[in-house]
Amino acid sequence: MMIARWSIEAKFGHKPEVVAEMQRWLRDIGSQVGWTADRVRLLNGSIGAKESTIQSEIEIADLAELDAAWSKLATIEAHAVWSRALEPHVVSGTQRWEIFRVIG
Repeated sequence: MMIARWSIEAKFGHKPEVVAEMQRWLRDIGSQVGWTADRVRLLNGSIGAKESTIQSEIEIADLAELDAAWSKLATIEAHAVWSRALEPHVVSGTQRWEIFRVIG
């Protein structure tokens, strides 16, 4: 098993909007690629991390599953629309993926 973690930084004062958009994405779009509530959790920086950081952690079986999900996401028009809705609320260029292998 692996964890795919997607991070983004909210602009100052925009964290509630980013969180709401992330929750909407999980419900409406992520579920279309199998990323359901039992496999995903949202995190927010608190102590020792930037409070503006919002992360999604997704349980995946392997990199092939992640690649298939990314390929399908590219075909979902609602994902492109969502990205444009999110853009005014985030710091440009801060999005990144990290992949972790679960060892225990």
